[in-house]
Amino acid sequence: MRFSEGLKMAFAAVGAHKLRTALTLVGVIAGVAAIIATMTGVSVAQNQMESELSVLGSTVFQAQKFPPRGFQNQEYDFRTIGRWPPLTVEHAQAIRERVPTVDLVGAEHWHYNVRVSYRGESTEPNCMICGGTPEYPENNTHFVELGRNISPEDVRVGRRVVVLGFAIANRLFPFIDPVGKTVKVDGRKFTVAGVFAEKKSALGGNFDNYVLIPITVYEKQWGSRDRDGRERSINITVRARSPELLDEAMEQTRAVLRNVRGLSPRDPDNFFFFTSDSQIRAFNQASAGIKTGAFVLGIVALVVAGIGIMNIMLVSVTERTREIGIRKALGAKRRAILIQFLLEAVILCNIGGLIGVAVGFGLGNLVAVFTEFEVHVPLEWAVIGLLFCTVVGLAAGMWPALRASRLLPIEALQQE
Repeated sequence: MRFSEGLKMAFAAVGAHKLRTALTLVGVIAGVAAIIATMTGVSVAQNQMESELSVLGSTVFQAQKFPPRGFQNQEYDFRTIGRWPPLTVEHAQAIRERVPTVDLVGAEHWHYNVRVSYRGESTEPNCMICGGTPEYPENNTHFVELGRNISPEDVRVGRRVVVLGFAIANRLFPFIDPVGKTVKVDGRKFTVAGVFAEKKSALGGNFDNYVLIPITVYEKQWGSRDRDGRERSINITVRARSPELLDEAMEQTRAVLRNVRGLSPRDPDNFFFFTSDSQIRAFNQASAGIKTGAFVLGIVALVVAGIGIMNIMLVSVTERTREIGIRKALGAKRRAILIQFLLEAVILCNIGGLIGVAVGFGLGNLVAVFTEFEVHVPLEWAVIGLLFCTVVGLAAGMWPALRASRLLPIEALQQE
């Protein structure tokens, strides 16, 4: 018997008992849908996370005193870190002067929970201030759309100019050009130099809800020390001259910072580096447990469904004993009988698998429906799910198929 003939007979046998087939498929659909739904949901969140964590450019890394916030599995002794000396503007200048593999070095101070107002209109007290340098837009991939960026001259003379985040500008200046207008940032007057391009965040980030002012003005107005009198630490963003030089630039920057911070060769670093890739890797590590759990639960469901399929196939063999006897009497070989019943089990499993994949994609993308995430369909997991269905079908159908193929024609024909 040719394979195509066996395939036709297998489809006919599966279609002959529709209710039984439907009941058998429930377990397979549930198992595959559980895997696909979880992997799809995580993939939707992961794609959005990767997009939004890629705040720094592909050639940019950041040095800071404290470990980056986010998905960190490592535990840190924050009491020890708190005693480390701060990173300063002088450190940023040392990197500019002594690291040949970099071309842009920016410095940033941050202040939170302030209002920005204009002629009686005011934002909520949830805006941020970045006291930065002209390198900020390039190093953070957030560019000025209207007006201009702060300039080196603004920083040098301490000019009170501000670049508004898109949401702030839209709130205070819905119908007019804000450039040149005077706003109050935390009660202090600034002239609007420009407005950043819109950069929405589906994860609740504040990409559009901050203002950029010259770092010298920030230090003069808000101080370079915190409430406890300790000098504030800055974030230093560093751009390598090319992606190929990123690792070398990080090592050279590390050497410069260790030198200017007076560390001996035996001392550990008293600062942290991070890149967009490091943040993304940390998120992937955090989501690995969810993926593993869903995969294990899905496999358990498929195994249980496989046991059900095996029992149904054994019932089918019993019901079709006389049919098997007639086929053997007419010359059908054991191999042909074996292949037919194996194909029935595999087809049964993969029908459930296809339905499970469709259901899983729909359930997983509910994350995107109720958020601003983009819909994502991880086809690789659909393939993996169907491969597992095939394996389960082969395993579940093997014993019934062997039993059917070993029936003796005379004994089979005697069955009613």
